[in-house]
Amino acid sequence: MVDLAKASQRLMAKQEELEASSALSAEARKPVALDQQSVGRLSRMDAMQQQAMDKATEAKRKADLLRIENAHRRLRDGEYGYCEECGEEIPDGRLAVDPMAVRCVGCAGG
Repeated sequence: MVDLAKASQRLMAKQEELEASSALSAEARKPVALDQQSVGRLSRMDAMQQQAMDKATEAKRKADLLRIENAHRRLRDGEYGYCEECGEEIPDGRLAVDPMAVRCVGCAGG
């Protein structure tokens, strides 16, 4: 049986972690300034590549925040901890690793 209080704590901790990471990386996602005097062409290209990676990481964070929101909804609705595919209970160990999991191991692998 899934410990719903513990699941809620895991979700809140993951949400806080993602929001803190997002705030820390906000500066890195800003547009790269075109200043040929202080930054050479290759350095600017490196900065643009890093910016693109930071934006991709932020998109993943936002997707995870949506998954957390959905997990909170499932908690409220009494659906948390049950596989969306087969309806079986998702083991607490799997939810400890990924508190936003919506499928059991069998359905997630197939």
